Amino acid sequence: MPIYSAPTRDTRFIVNEVLDLASYGNLPGFEMATPDITDAVINEGGKFCSEVLAPINQSGDREGCTRHSDGSVTTPKGFKEAFDQFRAAGWGTLSAPEEFGGQGMPHVLGMVMEEFISGSNQAFGMYPGLTNGAVSALIAKGSQEQKEKYLPKMISNEWTGTMNLTEPHCGTDLGMIRTKAEPQADGSYAITGTKIFISAGEHDMAENIIHLVLAKTPGAPDSTKGISLFVVPKFLVNDDGSLGERNGVVCGSIEHKMGIHGNATCVLNYDGAKGWLVGEENKGLAAMFIMMNAARLGVGIQGLSQAEAAYQNAVAYALDRRQGRALTGPADPAAQADPIFVHPDVRRMLMDAKAFTEGMRALCLWGALLVDLSHKAATEEERAQADAMIGLLTPVIKGYGTDKGYEVATNMQQVFGGHGYIEEWGMSQFVRDARIAMIYEGTNGIQAMDLCGRKLAQGGGAAVQAFFKAVGDDIAAAKDDTVLGPLATDLEKALGQQQAATMWFMQNAMTNPNHLGAGAHHYMTIMGIVTLGWMWLRMAKVAQAALAAGTEDKAFYEAKLATARYYMDRFLPDAGALRRKLEAGADSMMALGAEAFATAA
Repeated sequence: MPIYSAPTRDTRFIVNEVLDLASYGNLPGFEMATPDITDAVINEGGKFCSEVLAPINQSGDREGCTRHSDGSVTTPKGFKEAFDQFRAAGWGTLSAPEEFGGQGMPHVLGMVMEEFISGSNQAFGMYPGLTNGAVSALIAKGSQEQKEKYLPKMISNEWTGTMNLTEPHCGTDLGMIRTKAEPQADGSYAITGTKIFISAGEHDMAENIIHLVLAKTPGAPDSTKGISLFVVPKFLVNDDGSLGERNGVVCGSIEHKMGIHGNATCVLNYDGAKGWLVGEENKGLAAMFIMMNAARLGVGIQGLSQAEAAYQNAVAYALDRRQGRALTGPADPAAQADPIFVHPDVRRMLMDAKAFTEGMRALCLWGALLVDLSHKAATEEERAQADAMIGLLTPVIKGYGTDKGYEVATNMQQVFGGHGYIEEWGMSQFVRDARIAMIYEGTNGIQAMDLCGRKLAQGGGAAVQAFFKAVGDDIAAAKDDTVLGPLATDLEKALGQQQAATMWFMQNAMTNPNHLGAGAHHYMTIMGIVTLGWMWLRMAKVAQAALAAGTEDKAFYEAKLATARYYMDRFLPDAGALRRKLEAGADSMMALGAEAFATAA
């Protein structure tokens, strides 16, 4: 059976030392996040996920969800009981507003739990994860009546939430949706249409499910400018908060998927279901993007979490499995063979995984802090700066984080050799579950175009210039240091590659937009490489200071410095090759006509 132990030690290092969460104690919500409280949340949350959720991950994958003839769905054995424990412990309320029953803690701690939950059981984690996104959308755009009616029980996880965008004929191009919303005399709307790929769309773990649905009202423009957002509960909610009659929405089928089998990914059929407008008519896409952006950060966490889970299992296997001898001579002469951990190619894969997961964890948690600061920083200027930075980094966290997370998961499967391809070892589940993260909430090609086509140019390029300055300032501060200087010099070279790629886009994308499209994924990857390098420089600085102060946990901090050196050696050089690919432009990529791709005789 696969193992999982929440990475609490590394998480405490990032939250307490790298981010120094206690230093924000003057901001709303942060005053509760003292080091003692923070450590308790991290340790107890990790214990819950390791002991309650991880043991039902593989069994949930094998059993999957079951749809019954009446359209109801049951989740795998143990899921409902685990969700009851999750709800009772209040894990879903950590960073939700106190006004509606949340604990009001920083979003950083909520993101910590998202990683642990997803790492221990990604399919399970999607039920509360999507609920959090729906909560965010209702907080931002819902009426006061809607907030009071739905938020308290969604935050407590008595009710869960979903997002309904995709239809059988359209995915990314939401302007093509056909779901209709007909206004009714009582102020509600009758929602009719079919939505597909609706994660957590129907299940037995909560007494109600609150769907947020995109639809078009009569006469609305036949484009994205004609989309409205509606709240459509599975069961109607009476004025006193009790549940009323069943609404006109039913699960038509469960998608047969490659992975995340423990999550019910549903086709939902709406037949005159009662719904209520959220926000302004024809401005639903902007409201839904609030939910989607929250979800994209959560999906980035999924890339990290599956890489982490696969990595833990690969390390254990590499230390146990014996094959061959070390190239420098027998490591264990008394045994017939050495553990495969001694072989450089196995070590390459494990070090790649370690460097990515620890760097990505720092980036995700810093991103969560930026979300906090975008709402709670002391000045409007600081809030705007944080908002711009997380807006710039969101496609990188989602896109680069899930690309690399999947790559790490497959490499960890490779460590197992033939056993990695056998279901009982569990490695294929990590690979299968990680694969979806590159696809949903906008494929990674869409993330790259969001970054390059929208985010780079916003505000005259202010956000990316602020990014360049922040990285450059940290490089300059470290260059004269004996230990940090070489790391900073290497990062400076990679940053230069990103800056050159940015300039090439400025000079060439206007004349041929395909140049931007052809190079966008390369650019996103370059930025991911540079950003994780920046995180490693920051972590190395903290590690060096701890060692200089005579820390008792010497091995932990020495490993940080060694891994930072490895990252700079093995990841940063890729930025130059990717820049050269980007600068090749789109001409050869777009040269062939469709007929040239046919392979039939």
